[in-house]
Amino acid sequence: MSAIPGDIETDTQPPMAIPLRHFLVGLAFLLAGALAGTLDPLGVLPGAITLAHVHLLLAGWVCVTIMGAMTQFVPVWSGTTLHSRLLSRVQLWAVTGGLAGFAVSLLGGRYAWLPLFGVLLLVGFWTFVYNVGRTLLGVRPWDVTERHFALALGFFLLVTTFGLVLAIGYTRPLLAGLPVSRGALRGSHATLAVFGAVLTTVFGALYQLGTMFTQTELHGTDRHLRRFEEAGYPIGVLLLAGGRLFDAVAVGRLGAILVAAGVGAMGVVLGRRLVETAVAWNPMLRRYAVAAAAMVAWAVLTVPAWYASPLDPRATFGSPAGTHLLLFGVVGFVVAGTLYHVVPFIVWVHRYSDRLGLEAVPMIDDLYDDRLARADLAALLGGTTALVLAEGLLAVGAVTDVSTALLLAGTASTVGFGLFAVNLIGTVRRHASGAVFSTDEGSVESKNDASTAPDDGGS
Repeated sequence: MSAIPGDIETDTQPPMAIPLRHFLVGLAFLLAGALAGTLDPLGVLPGAITLAHVHLLLAGWVCVTIMGAMTQFVPVWSGTTLHSRLLSRVQLWAVTGGLAGFAVSLLGGRYAWLPLFGVLLLVGFWTFVYNVGRTLLGVRPWDVTERHFALALGFFLLVTTFGLVLAIGYTRPLLAGLPVSRGALRGSHATLAVFGAVLTTVFGALYQLGTMFTQTELHGTDRHLRRFEEAGYPIGVLLLAGGRLFDAVAVGRLGAILVAAGVGAMGVVLGRRLVETAVAWNPMLRRYAVAAAAMVAWAVLTVPAWYASPLDPRATFGSPAGTHLLLFGVVGFVVAGTLYHVVPFIVWVHRYSDRLGLEAVPMIDDLYDDRLARADLAALLGGTTALVLAEGLLAVGAVTDVSTALLLAGTASTVGFGLFAVNLIGTVRRHASGAVFSTDEGSVESKNDASTAPDDGGS
């Protein structure tokens, strides 16, 4: 059975329905975003389809998943109680409604509606920040994961504020007369979203999950790289975002180098954990291996590109040849790998852990279909590889038209995401569908005898 660590407080977690609803809504946004991305090269959808595609995947799948994961695991890892279960429900429905309306408005060219849905998105994300932030405030001292999460919450505040200004800018000239252009604000917003809110959360989680589920510890080079990443990476994100906002090349270049080096450092740390593990490989670790390799490869590609032109809009997410390497190879595979453990783990703890020793119960890895997991990994790996190659050939000028390659790669990725979603939704349907739709979210009985907070990894 997958490891169930004995040093986490499962009795402090919120009811199973809360995180699972977040994950299922996130999967719905994933499928919608993947479909939009596949159809984009065909030009069959009206409006700003590329912008809708990016928001559905990042704000929808990734950020809604982050909301559910933090709501679930901050109390677990920190040995405390979630500040408010009511707010955790409010945050989900506000973000869901806001993003759905935002995407439809973009696709339909109804830009006058964007500020309204932008406000709803901001309310949802700020509710999440307040709820998790209040939960973290009761925990001292913070470990490396909690420090990353606290920083990520601050980035969420900046991202959503900039996003609302951009949404209002479709109907009102808010930036007129200011020393900030709309393009500069858009670049800073994207920087804070991906490198700030998303990757800071991912790094914080990997310090915990990468050691916990490989049953290894940080040592030697790992500790030095962690100290560098923890100090330099968030400063780099702020410098890069600020340089792009105010057109300051030197500031942006320094921030860019720190960001790229931080991503590469995290890739090495994660890769070393995977090399040293004695745990049997599973869907989570296989996807983490892809992410670790993608982090290092992305950093190598990006350093020269960002050093030369850190403010280039074509290099917003790193080297023009590495955008999909970052967004799919790093972010996508980390989130997918994490969900392959988190969803079955939550279901198992709530459904089966109190029966352990009294009757035969399935193992965590028995809850999902391993054949589907292998199939979706093959499709996603193939699709991502094709996207990266097409992007790279276009960036170096070897080809001028990659629309066919993008269509085929997007189709493969969509199939992979579809199999992934079917597998996890099937897991919930078979073992916990009643809990997801139940209105009874009372206190959860303690399932495991756990008493100590997670280790800092040497901080």
